[in-house]
Amino acid sequence: MSAIQLEGVTRHWAESRALDGITFDAEAGSFVVLLGPSGCGKSTTLRLIAGLDSPTSGTIRIGDKDVTRLPPAARGIAMVFQSYALFPHLTVAENIVFGLRVRREADREARLAKVAALLGLDKLLERKPSQLSGGQQQREALGRAIIAEKPVCLMDEPLSNLDAQLRGEMRREIRQLQRRLGITMVYVTHDQTEAMTMADRVVLLRAGRIEQVGSPEELYARPATAFTAGFIGAPPMNLMRLNGGATITGVRPEDMRLARDGLEARVESIEYLGADSLVAARAADQPVLIRLPGHSRLAAGEAVRIAWDKDHEHHFDAHTGGRRA
Repeated sequence: MSAIQLEGVTRHWAESRALDGITFDAEAGSFVVLLGPSGCGKSTTLRLIAGLDSPTSGTIRIGDKDVTRLPPAARGIAMVFQSYALFPHLTVAENIVFGLRVRREADREARLAKVAALLGLDKLLERKPSQLSGGQQQREALGRAIIAEKPVCLMDEPLSNLDAQLRGEMRREIRQLQRRLGITMVYVTHDQTEAMTMADRVVLLRAGRIEQVGSPEELYARPATAFTAGFIGAPPMNLMRLNGGATITGVRPEDMRLARDGLEARVESIEYLGADSLVAARAADQPVLIRLPGHSRLAAGEAVRIAWDKDHEHHFDAHTGGRRA
């Protein structure tokens, strides 16, 4: 059963098209990530699901209900904002139960105790947001969302204000929490590492349209377009036009190797990453990245040859960007 369905959703402002025919669904209990570069329409999509904005056309369903024109309060959702939106003058406890108090819901204390223990906030309930670390503030914002006990939770780039190490920790915590509670989560990010490590399904957006929908494995192993290939992966796939043809050849950096016979290239820089090295080179007058194991002894300006196995190649139409069989 689908918890969320979007069908033919558009959002226009005058001549600007923020979204142009978005169709996808999120299965109940799944973790769906809206991914894409800045300005692609992912936050707009989330706002439409939340009811914070209205679509120009199309239909939005949550469960078996058409919510396209319903206000946020009637949609049965919770939301975590990028800024956390915590009240600075309220304690952790007061922030978490704020929505319950406004709606005059019962069992506030029992529900607070349960959520605080789940998130490791039970000893911090009397503190103000300014007395918390970034990770603790994130948990406080999560607590306010999940205490509402809604089946759907929307998250708009909730980790963007955290440092790299804390982002990694919170990725794991949010994913574990979503699985434990069995809620449907729609999560917006421009960080493909978050998408690849957290999502059951990824909806990759580009310029207001869906580029590809699938599991992280599907987007990585079989990108439907050159854009997907060049966006997914850290680093992303090398996309090369060889011999001036009408086909773009894609090869992952980890699938390239140095060889006696192969494509001529010249090293431009080397990044040592510990377990491996990332070599930036130029081949056929195009930039190429090669991931090599260990500490590479290559030097900038050195001439090398690179090769790869044919079964690691991906082919895309140079004009449309679509995948070729």
